[in-house]
Amino acid sequence: MKLIKKLLKILGIFLAVLLVGFIVVYAIYNEKLPEGRPGADADALAEKMLTTLNYDKFKDTRYLEWSFQGGAHQYKWDTEKRKVDVSWDDYLVKLDLISTGSSKAFKNGERMMDIESEAIIEKAVDYFNNDSFWLVAPYKVFDPGVKRSIVPQPDGTDALLVTYSQGGSTPGDSYLWLLQPNGFPKSFKMWVKIIPIGGVEATWDDWAVMESGAFLPKSHEMGPVKLMMGDVRGYNE
Repeated sequence: MKLIKKLLKILGIFLAVLLVGFIVVYAIYNEKLPEGRPGADADALAEKMLTTLNYDKFKDTRYLEWSFQGGAHQYKWDTEKRKVDVSWDDYLVKLDLISTGSSKAFKNGERMMDIESEAIIEKAVDYFNNDSFWLVAPYKVFDPGVKRSIVPQPDGTDALLVTYSQGGSTPGDSYLWLLQPNGFPKSFKMWVKIIPIGGVEATWDDWAVMESGAFLPKSHEMGPVKLMMGDVRGYNE
């Protein structure tokens, strides 16, 4: 009994230290979501970013391939048919982005059915929504339900604040795009549900030109964390 009490006391102290540490980190690094100025200027800045990224080439790209989390999630996306193969561990989901109910799930090559299949398909949708955003986020600034606004920066430049009011797995998330003078993205700051600290910054400065001519990122950095996008491809057959 004494040993259990001692262990519980140690655990309580450990949790208290963690809580204090989080509060300190939150107080130091948390940023309030900035207020932007919507309107034609914001739309023009978004268009400038798309132009410098060869958006026309991206729109004409039929197939996108990449992986995420060190290859843990792998994708082949047919943007024309709006279908994507999502694979991880022993699972493969033939995901239909138009009609999710028509998607098919497989485990070790065998077709899955019923409730188990539905759960795996739902997981594939969540994986795709998150992982594809890290691939094509700049190209989504004019998606339905997206709000755009200008946020002046201390150095005199303008940043583009983008808020997704619908779509994806976490509607309501906001991203502040920090741009080079020519409109090319450098990084964005995030105010998202899955990260409790606002204003966490991720880089968007490791780009490659695809076979189709579109720009896509090879990796991102968030502090000490590096997100690798695997063997990124964008092409037409």
